[in-house]
Amino acid sequence: MKALLDELVVKYNTPEFIENDPVQFPHRYSEKNDIEIVSFLIATIAWGKRSMILNSANKLLNTMGKSPYDFIMSGGWKNLDHDKCVHRTFFNRDLIYYCNGLKGIYNEYQSLEDIFALDGNRDVWQGIQNFRDKIQEVNGGVTSVHISNPYCENPKKGSACKRLHLALRWLVRNDGIVDLGIWNKLQPSDLMIPLDVHVGRISRELGLLERKSNDRTTVEEITSKLRVLDPDDPIKYDFALFGYGVSQ
Repeated sequence: MKALLDELVVKYNTPEFIENDPVQFPHRYSEKNDIEIVSFLIATIAWGKRSMILNSANKLLNTMGKSPYDFIMSGGWKNLDHDKCVHRTFFNRDLIYYCNGLKGIYNEYQSLEDIFALDGNRDVWQGIQNFRDKIQEVNGGVTSVHISNPYCENPKKGSACKRLHLALRWLVRNDGIVDLGIWNKLQPSDLMIPLDVHVGRISRELGLLERKSNDRTTVEEITSKLRVLDPDDPIKYDFALFGYGVSQ
C-alpha cells in the first residue's frame, strides 16, 4: 500500500497539478495575509465542476483587486450587490459575511494562523471551531452554511470540513511544489485529509476506509491510516488519492 501511494504522490504532486487546480490562486500572491485570505475564500468555493470553480475564482479575485487584504480591511466589500452570484450557492452576501468576519479576526490578530493556533493549540478541529466561532461572533451570532461545523451536537458526526482542510493543506504543507507552507505554528503532521468524493471512493477501493458516510469520523479514520504510512506528512497522500480518483 505504501509503495503504491508513494508512487502516486510522485506522479501527481508536480507543478503541472497547479495548472488545473484552485491552489493556483494563492500562488499569485506574495504577502502572507493575501495568501491566507485567498486560500480560505477559494477553498470555500472549491466544489463542483473544475472549470466552473476556476472561472468563479478568477471573477472573485478580480473583484477584490490587487490585495485581498486591503480590500477586506478598507471595507471594499460593503458596496457589493448582495444578490449577485459568486459561485453556485455562494453569493455576494456570503462573501460580505466572510469578509466582515475576516476583518474582525485581523483587528485582533496579525494572521489567521494565530486563531487556528490559539494558546498553542495544534488540534485542527479546534482551530476550525475557533475560526468559525470568531467569524460568527463578528457577524452578530449569525452562522453560515459555507463555513463548516466540525462539532455539531455530536462531535463524531460533525462535518468533514473538506474545504477548510484543503485551505489548511495549502497553508501548512511546504513541499516546494504545490503547497505553499507559509504557516509554521501548525505542522504537516497535525493536518487532516480533505475528504471529497474522489478521496472517499479511492480510499474504500484500497481498503483504507470502511465507513460509508463522509463525516468527521471518516476523515479521522483515513488520516489515522495515512499517518501509519508517513507520521510526519500523512496528507501528502491527498495527491495520490485525489489524483488517482480524478484520473479514473
